[in-house]
Amino acid sequence: MFAALVTLVTRRTRLVLAGTAVLVVLGALLGSTAFGKLQGGGFDDPRSDSSRASDVLDAHFHGRANVLLLVTARSGEVDDTRIVAAGRAVAADLAAQPGARDVVSYWTGAGSSLRSRDRRSALVVGSVADDDDAADVVRRYASREFSLPAVTVEPGGAAAVNHDVSNQVSSDLAVAESIALPITLILLVVAFAGVVAALLPLAVGLIGMVGGLAVLAVIGSVTDVSIFAVNLTTALGLGLGIDYSLLMVSRFREELATGRDRASAVGITVRSAGQTIFFSGATVVVSLIMMLLFPPFFLRSMAYAGISVTLVAVVAAVVVLPALLMLLGERVNAWRVGGLIGLVRRRRQRAAVGAAGPGASPGAGTGEAAVGTRGRRARESAESPFWRRVASTVMARPVLTGLPVIVVLLVLAAPFLHVHFGTPDDRVLRPGAAASRTVGDALRERFPADLAGSMDVVVQVDGQGDLDSTALSSYAATLSRLPDVARVDYTLGTVVRGRPVTPPDPTSVRFRAPGAQLLQVVPAVDYTSPRAQALVHATRALPAPAGSTVLVGGAPAVLVDGRSAIGTRLPLALGLIALATFVLLFLFTGSVLLPVKAIVLNGLCTCAVFGVAVWIFTDGHLSGLLDFTPGPLDTSMPVLLFCIAFGLSMDYEVFLLSRIKEVHDTGASNIEAVATGLARVGRIVSTAAALLAVTFVAFATSSVRFMQMFGVGTALAIVLDATLIRGVLVPAFMRVAGEASWWAPGPLRALHRRFGLHEHAEDAPPAEVAPPAARDIEEHDVPTGAQNSAHRS
Repeated sequence: MFAALVTLVTRRTRLVLAGTAVLVVLGALLGSTAFGKLQGGGFDDPRSDSSRASDVLDAHFHGRANVLLLVTARSGEVDDTRIVAAGRAVAADLAAQPGARDVVSYWTGAGSSLRSRDRRSALVVGSVADDDDAADVVRRYASREFSLPAVTVEPGGAAAVNHDVSNQVSSDLAVAESIALPITLILLVVAFAGVVAALLPLAVGLIGMVGGLAVLAVIGSVTDVSIFAVNLTTALGLGLGIDYSLLMVSRFREELATGRDRASAVGITVRSAGQTIFFSGATVVVSLIMMLLFPPFFLRSMAYAGISVTLVAVVAAVVVLPALLMLLGERVNAWRVGGLIGLVRRRRQRAAVGAAGPGASPGAGTGEAAVGTRGRRARESAESPFWRRVASTVMARPVLTGLPVIVVLLVLAAPFLHVHFGTPDDRVLRPGAAASRTVGDALRERFPADLAGSMDVVVQVDGQGDLDSTALSSYAATLSRLPDVARVDYTLGTVVRGRPVTPPDPTSVRFRAPGAQLLQVVPAVDYTSPRAQALVHATRALPAPAGSTVLVGGAPAVLVDGRSAIGTRLPLALGLIALATFVLLFLFTGSVLLPVKAIVLNGLCTCAVFGVAVWIFTDGHLSGLLDFTPGPLDTSMPVLLFCIAFGLSMDYEVFLLSRIKEVHDTGASNIEAVATGLARVGRIVSTAAALLAVTFVAFATSSVRFMQMFGVGTALAIVLDATLIRGVLVPAFMRVAGEASWWAPGPLRALHRRFGLHEHAEDAPPAEVAPPAARDIEEHDVPTGAQNSAHRS
């Protein structure tokens, strides 16, 4: 496959680039339509009891009350004559909006539960089933299109939260990109010491983003796709473009520096770095595919976005980028940045050449000897003395350096032991950032109970007819006596602790439909609390009225069902990720221990990130700096964060192992292979990690808490992986394991010989073992047992 790619990009260069340009234009046109097809929400399980209850509400009760209008008197109280008239006018205006149903208010006899304790505010409640109609209603009141002199009107409820969060995500994305892109470009120029080379990763990232948006536009036409997938598309597209381009361009420039012509340099780059990128992309895709196992379309949308972006980025990196390199040749080094950057690089190169000894001096030979000397110099100058020293230091004392890092990661992971989960509500927005947050705060602080956190208990009659009123009232009274129930509203009135407190309204159809009854159970505690979740289980455990079936929905039930949907599928997802990762890394390395090491270390890093996420976003540390309201972790976010962080960690694992294996396959010892591999790729990994972290940490500027968590958590995972995992724990493990790192049983060795990755002999660089005087760890430092414990496949 890679030989065919080399032929394509070296002999049909202009055709490849022309075809790419056409596809990018078409993708941009298609991708521009994606935003109108994406939706908010998507955090619930569509096959759960709570979702079925919601379907019944939509079919028979015009949907759940999703629009709450907070009407506040500018002066006086809500029972004043002029405020009563204004309140009724607001209710009439809402009822007149397209799609509005079942509008009730404090002023139309819905009860004192819709009045604030200070008597200055009251609620108008309605249901708008269609998402577009609901968004129009929210915009009408948020923009003050409808206003009265006596009162203020602010929209809240689920429809307003979806509208405000979607708008905020779009505006936050523009802010994050305006921060990340300039910083990324500056860092790329510094990393490559040239403008032309620095623009190549941005080109690959742009292709990835355009391709990802085009795929979302197609998928959004046939199924539900979350608006939040756009954030992942842009961040991951840019990030993977940077990762893959750094690897490809660095290898291409390295081969050019050895004196190879551009076609040979492109060929070697594609067959070496290209294969690495292919396996790297495969590990990322494997991690993202597992999100398709979970029912919430929020997670499935992230899988659609991530998989499409990764596949496009891989194709762009191994096809389009080599074609660009073939076209540029030595001009890839054009527009070099001088000054301090050039001075530092020249000093490093002189130091590397000097360290190579007299044989590395100019004029050491002619013909093939001269090319060989130039090649050795180029490869030595491509190494990072810093990362070689790090590898040597760690491998000199692997236990002493590795154990403290493991302890640090475990300490960071500890807060995850008391994790608390919830579903997104208005509190994911910053205080004062939107009207829905203001209304939500008012409901929690000034009203007897939070209607937005109520449970919907739907009683459906088995067969024909209606439920007996005596059985219904008895069931409502039983519900009201459950712990932590503030009240129960239903067609026969309001019940508190078993006693009716409001008479039935014979004109109301809000709680009844042919063959079904709705009872609204308002908890006395926050719906995300363990007590509210216990109330859901207690409600479902009650016997249904004779001849009926009960479904329990609403915010507390959605949270319970969401946790169950994710928890029951999580072991399968983790097992499949581990299995698929093991298979891919085995095919890549031929080793059994290296894949296991990668899975364990990456899992440890991810647990540390989870712990820090709880410490920051649930416990509230840094809430003042990041300006958010502490709260439970959203049920879907740990899954998303795990899949993204694990995939990117495996990305860097493949980068590092590819260079270690390349050196080891030339006959170098395990210790020299690790030191040389980290020296050659450490700078690339650390630079890519820094650039990718900037891309994700820009989301910390978001006004939506779970997007802040996603950005900060992913950036932290990238930094920890590129430093503590790749720089310390990988060399420490491979030093302790010795040559056993490359061990595999006989049958698996035969399997790898047939199906695994093998370097072409003509592409592999010559073994470059440092002279004994320059080596930090002597071969005799390796225990004899470790030397003889394994055989390479």
